[in-house]
Amino acid sequence: METIFERVSALDVHKAQVTACVRVPDGSGKRAVHLAEFATTVRGLLALADWLKEYGVTHVAMEATGVYWQPVWHVLEEDFELMLVNARDVKNVPGRKTDVSDAQWLCQLMEAGLLRSSFVPPKSQRQLRALTRYRKTQIAERQREANRLHKALEDTGIKLGNVASDIMGKSGRAMLDALVAGTTDPEVLADLAKGRLREKLPALREALEGHFEAHHSLIIGAILAHLDFLNEQIDGLSEAIGELLGPTGLVSVKLASTIPGVAARTAEVMVAEIGTDMSKFPSARHLASWAGRCPGNDQSAGKRRSGRTRKGSKWLGIALEEAALGAIRGRNTYLSRRSIPAPQAAPRTRPRTRRGQTLDRDRLLAHVHQRRGLPRPRRRLLPTPRPRQSHEAPRRQAASPRAHRHAATTGGNLAWAQRAFPISFPQATSSLARGR
Repeated sequence: METIFERVSALDVHKAQVTACVRVPDGSGKRAVHLAEFATTVRGLLALADWLKEYGVTHVAMEATGVYWQPVWHVLEEDFELMLVNARDVKNVPGRKTDVSDAQWLCQLMEAGLLRSSFVPPKSQRQLRALTRYRKTQIAERQREANRLHKALEDTGIKLGNVASDIMGKSGRAMLDALVAGTTDPEVLADLAKGRLREKLPALREALEGHFEAHHSLIIGAILAHLDFLNEQIDGLSEAIGELLGPTGLVSVKLASTIPGVAARTAEVMVAEIGTDMSKFPSARHLASWAGRCPGNDQSAGKRRSGRTRKGSKWLGIALEEAALGAIRGRNTYLSRRSIPAPQAAPRTRPRTRRGQTLDRDRLLAHVHQRRGLPRPRRRLLPTPRPRQSHEAPRRQAASPRAHRHAATTGGNLAWAQRAFPISFPQATSSLARGR
């Protein structure tokens, strides 16, 4: 293969060790290969950087193996031109597979310029990603804890959620704190309602009647304390994200918030996952493909085999889905109008008429117009009977069960008449034979 990069290296990264391969020119005009293994500790990675500098390596490639590549990237990114590649794109031919062979194969591809680098954001954006992703996990944990609170209240028989739309609001939280403190009187608890909830005091008194015991107080008190802790963590993370964004990032967040359905928190996730430098993506379609928001393209022999969407950023996908759901719930927006379900057509049935009543002209025309769009039923074609050959016996038509019963009844009547009147009455017997 043609050599594009003179001094290259490839790393096969694992949890505890890194297998490194270096390809550099030797004195005879050929390529020399050097192999070594290093630990993934900070001291081992610094030794790896010194070893690469001894051979004058300029470009280093590594596979994206989980999160194990990240500490290696942090140590080497200041001194080398790094390239993170997808393991699916550099899969070796079937056969012997070892860490050394993988590193050598990756190094050869890097030397020939056959690798395609994945998008790795700069250090500041990676830090912003870490904060927004951790905040999302804390928000999800808060939702799970709120679900546990609903479950605990159902065990006590208190139906606060049936009256109050948000039991974690000011009124609901005051009632829950009073329950944990030992107040179980529905009258006293209902008087803690504020705002429009006071219009539902009779329903509140009925809903707050239950069997609140000591273990319920312990469980719900722990849940409320955990919810307060999560709220503090989320607020602290939001402040840190705002400081890390800076003036330029805040302008980008404000601009992204103008999109229907995109709130400030969703805009922060978009800026953290995509970044503000759009030169990394040649076009908007490339950005949609990188994010995994467009169908795949798999065609062969003029046939489309699969349209499965590629895997993109999970965190960006969640944010975009939430934004889409918010956009369709908005008012006077393009997406909300597109999401309105079309009205269902009335069932196409034949107009009913009473016995002896005929359809007038207007009702008949309306019925024909209604049935015009329905598909016509297929005709059931009967098989053409095969002509009988000269050597075949004539076919006997199968008698229906009704014909058999009629013949049996007629024969029995005729036999009884002959026994009862053996001499005459030919007209009566003929009438019985005919079934009259």
